[in-house]
Amino acid sequence: MSHQEFRAINFGAGPGCIPDSVLLEAQKELLNFQGCGKSIMEVSHRGKEFEKVIQETKSNLIKVLSIPDDYDILFLQGGASSLFSGIPMNLCESPNDVVDFIVTGAWSKGASTDGKYFCKVNKVADMEPEKFLTVTDPSQWKFSPDSTYIHYCDNETVHGVEMPPSTPDHFPEGRIVVCDMSSNFLSKPVNVSKYDLIFAGAQKNAGISGITIVIIKKSLLTKTKPSVPSVFNFLKKSQNNSLDNTPPTFNIYITGLVLKWIIKEGGLEEMERRSIEKSSNLYKFIDGSNGFYRCGIDAKYRSRMNVVFRIQDGNEQLEEKFVKEASKHNITDIKGHRSVGGLRVSLYNAITVDQTKKLIEFMTSFMNENKQ
Repeated sequence: MSHQEFRAINFGAGPGCIPDSVLLEAQKELLNFQGCGKSIMEVSHRGKEFEKVIQETKSNLIKVLSIPDDYDILFLQGGASSLFSGIPMNLCESPNDVVDFIVTGAWSKGASTDGKYFCKVNKVADMEPEKFLTVTDPSQWKFSPDSTYIHYCDNETVHGVEMPPSTPDHFPEGRIVVCDMSSNFLSKPVNVSKYDLIFAGAQKNAGISGITIVIIKKSLLTKTKPSVPSVFNFLKKSQNNSLDNTPPTFNIYITGLVLKWIIKEGGLEEMERRSIEKSSNLYKFIDGSNGFYRCGIDAKYRSRMNVVFRIQDGNEQLEEKFVKEASKHNITDIKGHRSVGGLRVSLYNAITVDQTKKLIEFMTSFMNENKQ
């Protein structure tokens, strides 16, 4: 049996699917990494084999995102939510510093909640009363006059809200801009120079869980106080090439393979083209289902990565049946987040256009069999 026959179509929100060719390459090198006689998981993080891996991974990340020379790249242990505390620890001089948060979903809400232990939180916009179905027009955003930085989440995985590329253009001039790009990182070209700090968990489009990538302006590194713990200390991480303690070596290796795959496939322009085709096809089908399927997210802010929807405005019995029937077609991980229910389809880079079409074919047959 070939791997294509037993591999599920994994629409999971994270850890998300990984390109087959990346998994096969990792499998091939698992016991003997590039002829060294050891697994990549066994080589020293300070040895020549891993030094080559981390430098090549950095170089390819710089290449695909066109990262300017005045930025550094850090690889941190753990998930991106650890930086909800780690960022204010590094950037704020004292707990009296004000940080502006644009709260558009679960993850920006989480960042503002954790942030209050290290700074004063100002919610520029808070979309929770609207159930995170839309985003207030930027003309209504209420920035503080002297915030230390502005934090927002580019794509909300739970609620299916994605901010437009023009978002930073609406910020007060001269502010430090921090962006959580975890779930749409590497899915489209990004003008890195609009941001002072970008961070992203790898387990969506950039690899596997357990590593967070930070792209940070070098000028910000001097803000880190000596009291910041080593595991969160951006300055120390930068000075030691993320090797001040044992980094997640296998995770960085997988990210390196994913970056090579993206380059081979045509770069971020091609990832974006596919992303638009996949999400457009699915939203078009949902909107044309005469209400059997329904996405309640404001069309201007619908995520290309995480498509959230309900059946018949929340028929939980049918939604449960939908999940069970989908699994019989090898379609998995489509339940909505436990906090919101419903259904969610994540269209990360490794999901193909054809796999998305197979999902739509299943959704069509399910609708025809179950509509009243």
